[in-house]
Amino acid sequence: MKKLFFGGVVLTIVFAFVLAGCSGGDTKDVSKPGEASQEKANISFWHAMSGDNGKALEEIVNKFNEQSDSVEVKAIYQGSYDDLLNKLRAVGGSSEAPAIVQVFEIGTKYMSESGFITPMQEFIDKDNFDISQLEENILSYYTLDDQLYSMPFNTSNAVMFYNKDKFKEAGLDPENPPKTFSEMKDAAEKLSTDGNYGFTMATIGWFVEQLLANQGALYLDHDNGRSGEATEALVNSEEGLNIFKWLDEMNKAETFTNYGSNWEDPRGPFFAGQVGMYFDSTANTAEVIKNSPFEVGSAFLPAADGKDPQGVVVGGASLWITNQVDEKQQDAAWEFVKFMTKADIQAEWAASTGYFPITPTAYDEEVLKEKYEEYPQFKVAVNQLENTTVSPATQGALTEVLPEARKIIETALGEMYEGKDPKEALDSAAQKITDALK
Repeated sequence: MKKLFFGGVVLTIVFAFVLAGCSGGDTKDVSKPGEASQEKANISFWHAMSGDNGKALEEIVNKFNEQSDSVEVKAIYQGSYDDLLNKLRAVGGSSEAPAIVQVFEIGTKYMSESGFITPMQEFIDKDNFDISQLEENILSYYTLDDQLYSMPFNTSNAVMFYNKDKFKEAGLDPENPPKTFSEMKDAAEKLSTDGNYGFTMATIGWFVEQLLANQGALYLDHDNGRSGEATEALVNSEEGLNIFKWLDEMNKAETFTNYGSNWEDPRGPFFAGQVGMYFDSTANTAEVIKNSPFEVGSAFLPAADGKDPQGVVVGGASLWITNQVDEKQQDAAWEFVKFMTKADIQAEWAASTGYFPITPTAYDEEVLKEKYEEYPQFKVAVNQLENTTVSPATQGALTEVLPEARKIIETALGEMYEGKDPKEALDSAAQKITDALK
């Protein structure tokens, strides 16, 4: 009897191991839905998207993880663009760096020379990835010496939002917004009644860059720092003075007011019906529509009189792959980057946020077609981009000191609003930027 019992125990143990082997051989089979299998390459993605845009990004990352058998991405919010770049500088060259990082457009010069990244062009060439499917006007900003250094992701430009109801009350055509500086001045005068102002814009240097580019004017020498290292600021050109004089004249006429230098500063007054027109980023389109108790119009940025509009410089940010992780993780990061360029993903992102797609075929996706049909304001920025002539002016300035240069321009605008002569303010700003370049 003892022998039979012992034999039964052995058979039981063997049978248990067989069952275990059948059920546990594939780690993916025992993973719960949404969990990463042990075979997946785990990579981190630092980003600067908060609020509704952050939620939209998280949804896309989750979608990637669900469909990928080999890569698991962990999205980590790092604060503002400036905060994120400062944190990256702090960990650059160490194992704490992420595999992928989202950096705003004016960080391009720093990133390309940082030694922290692998140029996107290397992955493109190795994978024979067809970049002709992407929007040329957007790629041009992130292309240096014919090499694409990062992949555009959240792309925006500057637009003008206006209150259609106030346009009607002032006898202006709500379907024909002003297109030139002089038309803007006339409209602002008609819209300025009972303590309300016709026009405003946040005192943000980015808008000056946009208005310069729309005149085909350079911000820096050496083709905006793209054909050589920039050594001199050109912001005090005739075109730059056009912008400062235009703002100064409206400010003195009290048809314009300066609410401050934060993005949010002019939004509240606009939503409250205290301002007829203002500049903003297209990335804020969804918020403007949601918070305005009136019909909102969206329009191209105006051009200086006598200047054919050349278009705008892209804003937003791009995705960079760092060389601080091993080759397997870099390849995993590339899989995620490719996923983010897919037409359906770009359409979903654009419809959720107001950024526009880097992949033109995204416009054929139903989710985006429906959004544009319901809210044609979203489409204006796209049309403005498509009407942009690619040149060093519209590619944007390339320099590590651009964040500092923007602050200098903002200070100059503030001094002008307080009474300083426009030319004097602009000349002083140009000299300070030139000094920073040196």
